[in-house]
Amino acid sequence: MHPEVVESARGKLPADQDIATLAETFKTLGDPTRLRIVAALAGQELCVCDIAAVLGASQSAVSHSLRALRQLRLVRYRKAGKIAYYTLDDDHISTLLGEGLRHVRESEASRRLGREA
Repeated sequence: MHPEVVESARGKLPADQDIATLAETFKTLGDPTRLRIVAALAGQELCVCDIAAVLGASQSAVSHSLRALRQLRLVRYRKAGKIAYYTLDDDHISTLLGEGLRHVRESEASRRLGREA
């Protein structure tokens, strides 16, 4: 064991509460429907019926997923009469989505190249 390295790494760890909240965020985004909602909202504001149409899902399923995303402040909404329009809460969410997709696509490309070589 290398005590100085261990201590240095330990000192760089995020706070336990931050780790717990991030884990909950990733857990919530681990659901394909929720992730598709985030992807749809990355480009524009949408109402529940439009999100349902984009995903080919029921409005009830979309509303349920939006509730979970709202609780973690991943999405927010504004009311216009009786209609609620949803958008991503901030740019960090679209950045997180973009980085995740870039990782997946690069990993897949790398795997394909490895198989071809």
